Amino acid sequence: MSSPAPIRWDRQIQRRLARGEESALGELYDQFAPLVHGLASRVLADQAAAEEITQAVFAHVWEHPESFDPAQGSMRSWIGTLTHRRAVERLRREAAGAGPDGDEQGGPLEPPSVEEEVLAAATAARVQYVVSSLPQALRETLLLTYFGGRTYRQAAKELGIAPDTAKHRMRLGLQLLAGALSTEPAR
Repeated sequence: MSSPAPIRWDRQIQRRLARGEESALGELYDQFAPLVHGLASRVLADQAAAEEITQAVFAHVWEHPESFDPAQGSMRSWIGTLTHRRAVERLRREAAGAGPDGDEQGGPLEPPSVEEEVLAAATAARVQYVVSSLPQALRETLLLTYFGGRTYRQAAKELGIAPDTAKHRMRLGLQLLAGALSTEPAR
């Protein structure tokens, strides 16, 4: 059996997200962005689509932290499942050439409702708008990490800055992004 530390961290981060702590989203992103982007990239074989899935997964986690159930598994497995589900659903829709109805459901995971898809699209558009309005240094770092799937260390090397500076920029950018999203009316 695994140690209780990961379970405790999962519950703590969930509570912090539920309270709207923007720094919790930054920590979660630091921990799982490479997993999310990598999995979406492998399933979709399309970097732009993987970036959209990454954005949608973290937006979902930020907006619905209560959907994580520690009794069902770890935060890592929940985020991986969200990523895989969204990526596979996208493949199905593209293969069917259809909208959200696509083809049959895959196991117990239900496809998102039309309302959920509209909300996800609206959130994605809002995220893109907020990111585009960030100062250039923050925007560049977020684009490389959040959307490009790089770690903050890889981004630091590409940008020619210290790793701590890249991490700070990434966290600040995510905090600003989370703050902008939290000002939207509750759904």
